[in-house]
Amino acid sequence: MPKDYSGQNLRGHNFKGQHLAGENFSYADIRGANFTNANLTGANFSHAKAGLQRHWVIFLVLVPWLFSGLSGLLWFANGYLASLIFDSKLDKQIGGWTVLIVLIVFFFFTIRQGVVAGLGALIFAFAFAVAVAGAGAVAVAVAVARAGAFARAGAFIGAFAFAVAVARAGAFAVAFIVAVARAGAGARAVGFAVTFAGTLLNIYIAWQAMKGNEKYSLVRNIAIAFAATGGTSFRGANLTNADFTQATLKSTDFQNTILICSRWYQAKMLDRVRPGSTYLQNSQVRQLLVTGQGQDKNFNRENLRGINLQSANLADASFIGADLSEANLQDADLSRAKLKQTQLDATDLTGANLTGAYIEDWGITNTTKLHGVRCEYIFMRLPTKEDPDPLRKPDNKQEVFADGDFADFIKPIFDTLDLYHNQRVDPRAGAIAFKNLAENHPEAELEIAAMEKRGDDKILIRAKTAAGSDKSQLSAEYFDDYNQLKALSQSQQLLLEERSDQIRDLKNMITTALQQPNFYTQGSTIMPQDNSTNISAGRDISGVINLGKISGDVTNTIRQLPESPQTDKPGIKELLTQLQEAISQSADLPETDKADALIQIQALAEAGKSPQESTKQKTAKTAITMLKGIFTGLPAVASLVEAGNKLLPAIAKLFGLGSQVII
Repeated sequence: MPKDYSGQNLRGHNFKGQHLAGENFSYADIRGANFTNANLTGANFSHAKAGLQRHWVIFLVLVPWLFSGLSGLLWFANGYLASLIFDSKLDKQIGGWTVLIVLIVFFFFTIRQGVVAGLGALIFAFAFAVAVAGAGAVAVAVAVARAGAFARAGAFIGAFAFAVAVARAGAFAVAFIVAVARAGAGARAVGFAVTFAGTLLNIYIAWQAMKGNEKYSLVRNIAIAFAATGGTSFRGANLTNADFTQATLKSTDFQNTILICSRWYQAKMLDRVRPGSTYLQNSQVRQLLVTGQGQDKNFNRENLRGINLQSANLADASFIGADLSEANLQDADLSRAKLKQTQLDATDLTGANLTGAYIEDWGITNTTKLHGVRCEYIFMRLPTKEDPDPLRKPDNKQEVFADGDFADFIKPIFDTLDLYHNQRVDPRAGAIAFKNLAENHPEAELEIAAMEKRGDDKILIRAKTAAGSDKSQLSAEYFDDYNQLKALSQSQQLLLEERSDQIRDLKNMITTALQQPNFYTQGSTIMPQDNSTNISAGRDISGVINLGKISGDVTNTIRQLPESPQTDKPGIKELLTQLQEAISQSADLPETDKADALIQIQALAEAGKSPQESTKQKTAKTAITMLKGIFTGLPAVASLVEAGNKLLPAIAKLFGLGSQVII
């Protein structure tokens, strides 16, 4: 039976590794508590108070004071070096002017482009100063080197101190008094100006960092990590379905934590947690979780897997290419939301409002919960100026779905055997081969579910199968038989056809399919469709390939690859991500070719897990060759061709295949 810790003082308690599923910690004081690696599935932390214990707060106040004092000394040192412009010796004057220029460059780039850019500017300025200093090169080099080191340390340490909200400039004030006593009026003015400007820069960086400015994310991340030292730790814990409604979470560690469907509504100071690589690292997502208001917001291509947006207002929001798998969207308002290529595997849409949503190539599966979805109408494509209501369903604009109709309408066919004929199909041979397969494997319960024409003479035959059927074996057996039958003479095939009316019927179905691009078949009945409303796994209800699901599978495979250790040199993961995006966005590539190209990207991603193995290299070589073939028919000026010519050689090189790849 779960224990009741509600309202208790649990400061500093150690729950490491314990099984605490369903426990009640509401209104409890859990500051400094250790829940590392604990199982907290379904635990209730509503109104709980997490963070630091008092002795840690005192420690974390004193340390930034010391850092701020050190920062003041370092900025004073910079001020002293700049004040050398008033020295009587020429070489020191040159050094002083150079330091002053370098500091101005550092300030400019740090404010405009961030701390990292500021440090880069320092390095460049140092090299340039040495190159042009002439006779005073040594003095200049020494002065610039000192100024660079002091500026880097002063800005970073000072910003860090201010970022934890306790920075003061006490120590630099003492140092400046010494400077006043020992320097002339001009030197004092320059020294004061540099020191004062450096302190203001510290405050500015800290302010921008804590506002969430990505240019200063390094400072923010280190400050938050430091401030979380000794705070409440959920590192490595399982917080699936845990409830943090109105909890105070400052200085809390959520690194490597499982946060599937955890609830954060009205949680306080969620922006002061240590999020690790969870979805809490995104400031816009944090705001959405706390407020439940995401109307008209852009979440394109965000990894929102397992997020809890129950009852959230997501009207007109854009989730193009986003991963919402395993998310809780119960009763959420998704009216007019853009769900193109959105991954929704195991997502709970119970009671959600999807009226007017755009579901082009969305990735629903047999585990997507659609019970009670409210939807009057839906759009199968994104809107354009020319067509603001593309492929509306129901087609009659005066008609709407009745309660419960949408789920039945959109529910795809799953667990199917896909028999794709990529060369000119022989209808009679296909019909006989399928009849033989059904007779040889009655346990598979094969039944024709759909046929779809591809190009002029290619076709996909899709059959329902019993759960657990070995589709690989069935497919191999079908095509072995089909190829043998295709080699027979017409008279021999005719003799086999005459054995069964079912064969003749199936042959006629395939022949009809080749003559009509849009149709749907079920059992032995052919039902022509003017608007192609075939619903099937891997495809949307418009009868086209479901690029959303394919692209989602590719994205998930690419995410498993390691990131490049060198930020300026993209690795396999980064290159494949760029190529996938170029393929998905190409206006020149037909959807069938996009699907084929994305499949090759997935093959490259799988091979990229062990790029130096010979078998993986062969796989990569084949995939690259296939991609070249797919891109060859495109115009030379097509953006995808340009991307292919740029990315494929780099990918081939990382697999040890050389880099001579020209489309």
